[in-house]
Amino acid sequence: MKTVILVNGIPASGKSTTATKIADYFTCPYLSIDTIKEPFMGLYHDVDRNLNRKLGQAAYQVIWNTIAQAPDECVYVVDAWFGFRPKAELLRYVDEANIDHVIEVWNQVSPGTVVERYKQRLPYRKKGHPGAEYLPELERLARQAQPMNIGELIWLDQDDTPSHAKLLPEITDRIATLSPVKKTINY
Repeated sequence: MKTVILVNGIPASGKSTTATKIADYFTCPYLSIDTIKEPFMGLYHDVDRNLNRKLGQAAYQVIWNTIAQAPDECVYVVDAWFGFRPKAELLRYVDEANIDHVIEVWNQVSPGTVVERYKQRLPYRKKGHPGAEYLPELERLARQAQPMNIGELIWLDQDDTPSHAKLLPEITDRIATLSPVKKTINY
């Protein structure tokens, strides 16, 4: 049965670090929107937010097309801010990729922590990502963003380091007891 572990959260919430740990621990493929789209961003002289989003949408589709072609027993770790696309689109991709199990790791982060992390990354961000002007929007996102809530949900508090120690054993337990995703999906 095909399984995806969605590592979800707003930008700078700790998704990439979390996803890498999960993929390394379970020795499974890791797909990230930024890893796919950033080489294409490098092909353009001026990447505005609109082009960044279009490339993100294309990368999102590449991720799901890749998973759809994977063998049935494959487990993928997917690192993305899933809230940038409608939930119905995610459900459609899960259905079309014949995903049997979904585990969502929601990276909850406080506004103060996420703003500070984003500020620290600004000098190292690839050209085309939003700059310091994005900080107020990111702070609002941290206050209101929610998980997609499909499949099994694991809430990871990025402001609470001890919760990280429980993550891998909890995923192990969830994988052992997963039930298939409901296939009756309304778009």
